[in-house]
Amino acid sequence: MSTTAKRERLTIDLTPEEHRKIKSYAAFQGKTLKEFVMESIKTKMALEAEQEDLNLLTTKPTEVLMEIWDNDRDAAYDKL
Repeated sequence: MSTTAKRERLTIDLTPEEHRKIKSYAAFQGKTLKEFVMESIKTKMALEAEQEDLNLLTTKPTEVLMEIWDNDRDAAYDKL
C-alpha cells in the first residue's frame, strides 16, 4: 500500500530570460525552483483571500460588527 499522494503536473511556458530570473531569485533565497514557485503561488493566494475577507468586512459587515462600530464614541469618524 503506497502512502505517496497522487501528484499533478503543471507546465508553463517562459522566456529564457523569465526562467533565468526566477531560477536566480530562487537560488538566492536558497530554494529550489519548485519551492520558490509553490511558495510564491501560496503567498499570492493567501494575500488575495485576505484582501477578499477585508473587503467583505467593510462592504458587508455582520450584525456583531455593526454593533461594535455603531457607538457614540466613534460617531465622529462617520462624518469624515
